Amino acid sequence: MTTNYDDILKKLDNKLDILEIEEQDILLKAEKGIKLAKQTLKSVRSIVVDYEFETKLEEIHFFKCTKPKIYSKLIYYVKLFNIESKRPRGSNKSQVKYLNNYIEKLQTYFNDNLDFYHYYRREATVFDEQYFLRGKADIRLFPDSFHFFVDEEFATSHDSTVASILAYDLLIVHLKREIDKLENNGNYASLRLLQSKTKITWTAHKIYLIELIYALHSTDVINNGTVDIKDIAYFVEKTFKVDLGDYYRAFLEIRMRKNGRTKFLDILKKQLTKRMDDTDNVK
Repeated sequence: MTTNYDDILKKLDNKLDILEIEEQDILLKAEKGIKLAKQTLKSVRSIVVDYEFETKLEEIHFFKCTKPKIYSKLIYYVKLFNIESKRPRGSNKSQVKYLNNYIEKLQTYFNDNLDFYHYYRREATVFDEQYFLRGKADIRLFPDSFHFFVDEEFATSHDSTVASILAYDLLIVHLKREIDKLENNGNYASLRLLQSKTKITWTAHKIYLIELIYALHSTDVINNGTVDIKDIAYFVEKTFKVDLGDYYRAFLEIRMRKNGRTKFLDILKKQLTKRMDDTDNVK
């Protein structure tokens, strides 16, 4: 079952990557993203309702990790459509104000669910059986949660809360990027590079950095794989004062390489091995 879920997730991510590259209209992109996420969620549901998990841990893992990754995509694109469809078309200042207000709304959700937010972020497990097993929901314990009564075969008391956390994290990244562009006329990375006093910058090809970002995302080594590629890209852009541009398209180019698709990773391995060998040979 795990391998099957992984394959479904990878297919969804690949389709969404292509969507991010090919569709420039943000509202059409959101609509298509909603459709893809709904189809995937429906497909996974049909598997789960006919499957009996072998252990409690397997069921907990699905509702704590797997389903939220898919459901978060649906929430993200629905919210994205709502945000962008109501976005003012006036001055940059009015747009920045609107986007900042929406960031505050999203952060309010985190504050309203602060106990669980900390529980999830610190990877606690003590209440997992209550939060992520079906049939364990108690309205007296979770008075603000009711969605799990609608589809008891495919929902627990907190899987949608995890999905919302993942989706809202991603939305905040999107909104902050949009604000940066508006405040700096689309050249936010270059402008901040000139203004910054920090000496640490990325001086190699951008495509190498993008390759590294996708490698980190693929190995789930950041936040146990709960962050989206956009989160990592945004963090890297801020850290190294670089504008990665259309990294979705860049990754497509990496995938299409005929020889050495992991060119930069191969260079890293070669140079690190050489350094260790040189150190070993020092007498």
